[in-house]
Amino acid sequence: MKWSNTSWNRIQPIYDRIIKMPFINQLADGSLPLEQFQFYIQQDSIYLENFGRALALIAARCHDVQDILAYTRFAEGAIVVENALHESFFNDFKITKTQQISPACHHYIHFLKSTAALDQVEVAMAAVLPCFWIYKEVGDFIYANQTSKNNPYQKWIDTYAGEEFGLLVEQAIAICDRVAQNCSQSQLDKMHSAFYIASQLEYMFWDSASKLNSWEI
Repeated sequence: MKWSNTSWNRIQPIYDRIIKMPFINQLADGSLPLEQFQFYIQQDSIYLENFGRALALIAARCHDVQDILAYTRFAEGAIVVENALHESFFNDFKITKTQQISPACHHYIHFLKSTAALDQVEVAMAAVLPCFWIYKEVGDFIYANQTSKNNPYQKWIDTYAGEEFGLLVEQAIAICDRVAQNCSQSQLDKMHSAFYIASQLEYMFWDSASKLNSWEI
């Protein structure tokens, strides 16, 4: 079994909880409270900038030239393309940018950047993969379960259920599977662990937006 199949099987319960979250189902039917979407976009904008930095760190540490190019493109997509999409959300939903990072977002981006900088590059690749893969799966789930023809969040849904994003996800998965073939069992375990932790943080990020979580003090 491929590394990616094993890792996904391990986080399946996390994914199952994600697609049952009110936030996800309200995105699907268009009933998500505006305040929650605004909070989510504010935090996601902060997240994507730092996600791009983590991807750039991985690109700098890759051994294979094609992997360097791939993660450089991933970083560019996170920072340039998706930020352009977020700009439209800021305008359409009257969202103001914020520097106040939520606890979940803070935890997630620091996990990714520290892993990208300090752990083996194969482990770092595994750590950033859930952001690609889970978003694609969630986007496909929402697209298949839409109940509203005039969903105000349709642009978000179309982005993550789109073919172009799907191709990036397939590429990121394929790279992880390829590098995993040359890893020891200890390295594979670290890759699985990083993938699992990042998947937990994906859940926490959605949950944080649903609850509008901020620092207590």
